[in-house]
Amino acid sequence: MLRALMFILPLALLIYAFIDCLNTPEDETKHLPKVIWVIVILLFPVVGSVGWIATGKQRRPRPARGGWVAPDDNPEFLNSLREEKSREERRRDEAKRDESLLEDWEADLRRREEELKRRERGEDTGA
Repeated sequence: MLRALMFILPLALLIYAFIDCLNTPEDETKHLPKVIWVIVILLFPVVGSVGWIATGKQRRPRPARGGWVAPDDNPEFLNSLREEKSREERRRDEAKRDESLLEDWEADLRRREEELKRRERGEDTGA
């Protein structure tokens, strides 16, 4: 088991360093050009891989909060929820207003129809 680990660990380190070096933009490499780093990693797998990981790449400083903010801690997200809620309430209020206006119109129409029917009956009976 230990023999396999002594073979697998350097191989995994070599593969990781090689792929990381190839994916790193040229302007982010330090101390040597990118092509030289690839050659060093391939010729000296353990030393080259450790050298690349330790010093070959510019590491960006991590943001103070980890870069990602949970939605319930993100003020922009919370504000958008509040705005959406207020828009929904306004839509609901407008729908209620429209509904009551429509009910008023329907009641007025029924009243006028009844009035018209009464007039027609009154004219028929009075003539």
